[in-house]
Order: sequence, then C-alpha cells, then structure tokens
Amino acid sequence: MLISAAVCPHPPILVPELAGGAAPELDELRAACDEAVGRLLSVPADLLIVVGAAEQTRAYGRGAYATLRPYGLDWTAGRDGAGREEALPLSLTIGYWLLRRHDAQTRARFQGVSSEAASGECLRLGEELARSAGRVALLVMGDGSACRSEKAPGYLDERAEPYDAAVAAALGNADAAALAGLEAGLSRELQAAGRAAWQVLAGAAGTGGGLGGELLAAEAPYGVGYFAAAWSRRV
Repeated sequence: MLISAAVCPHPPILVPELAGGAAPELDELRAACDEAVGRLLSVPADLLIVVGAAEQTRAYGRGAYATLRPYGLDWTAGRDGAGREEALPLSLTIGYWLLRRHDAQTRARFQGVSSEAASGECLRLGEELARSAGRVALLVMGDGSACRSEKAPGYLDERAEPYDAAVAAALGNADAAALAGLEAGLSRELQAAGRAAWQVLAGAAGTGGGLGGELLAAEAPYGVGYFAAAWSRRV
C-alpha cells in the first residue's frame, strides 16, 4: 500500500554546482524538494522506490549508480565495483542526489518508466509497486511542460500554463484521478517529462482517496514547469 509520496523535478541545474551563478535562483525550489523528501522519509515505510523517466520501463539493480558527468559535473555516487554496473538515467540520478542530501540513498530501489509508456501501462506499474510491500513510499521525479516562455526549450505554447496549473492542482490535492487523466499526446507536445511518472504515482495511489497532499512549489523559472509536493495517507 502506498503510504507516502514526494514529487520533485529533475533538472540538472537543481544541483548547485551545475547551476553555477544561477544557483540562488533555484534556492526556494531546492528547499521545497528537501522539504518534500524530508516528509517522505519521516513516515515509516517498508520500501522506498524512486520513480522517474527512462528510455525503457525497468527496474535498476544494485549495480546502478548515479552520475552527472554527462551534464558537465565530475560527480558519481553509488559505484561499488560489485557486479554489472550501469548509470541511472537523469531523473533517477537527481532522485539519488536528493536522497543523498538526507543520507537515505542506500535505502531506495530505482524504477524507470518509459516516457512513451501508455497511461494504462503507467497506472498498472503504479499498482504493482504499491503491492510490492506492506508500506510503500515513492519519490516521484518529473518536470512539467517545457513551453512556458519564448526562451523555453519548446518555445511558447499557450496550452502549457493551463496544463501545468492542472498538474499543480492535482499534486496539491493528491488527486490521483486527475493525474491518471493527463493526455499522453498533449504531454508529449508540451514536452512534459513527468507525465509517465506522475501516472505511476496515480496508479499507486488509486482513485479511492485516503491520501492528503500539499503543493510545496510550482515554478517555471526557465520556461519549464517545476513542482514539489508531498503526499501522505490520512490516519
């Protein structure tokens, strides 16, 4: 059963050393992510799973490690030389980095979900993850639309702001049904990298309620929607 969740974005510039002079611009977002992860870890769980976009839907084993070298920072963590090693995708690497700030990275399993996965596939994966232990906690990594301004990666699209507003409302209200209803086609057109991971969260939460949510951040500093939220099961 899903008992708690944290939702965070995964831009490389969330890491201050990569952001350089722009790091202070993301201080509030970084603090909101730390708050979300801290709340997640404060709830006792049998299993902690990090979920984020990847090329394929698959779990990563003990040989997986986090690295930011492809993004220009000589930072790698989790390599132990044991068994077959492979790098985690960006979304899970940033999740690892966030957990490491709380010294909790070794407790987690890492689950990738294809950015092209159909909504039904994402929901089923979430249901499976929620059933994988008695008390499951999810750290869900995902960015919103990348079309909020003319300087955004996807340029300005008038549909981006209402899309992100709907996502923010769903995350703030722990509205699994709203996340489950996100259109894969529209999400793709708006370059919303978090759609699949958010729908895994929706599948894990179900649509029967029982979870409360709080939106901790909703920003678009570079024309990309970034959200931080915390969910927990009502007692």
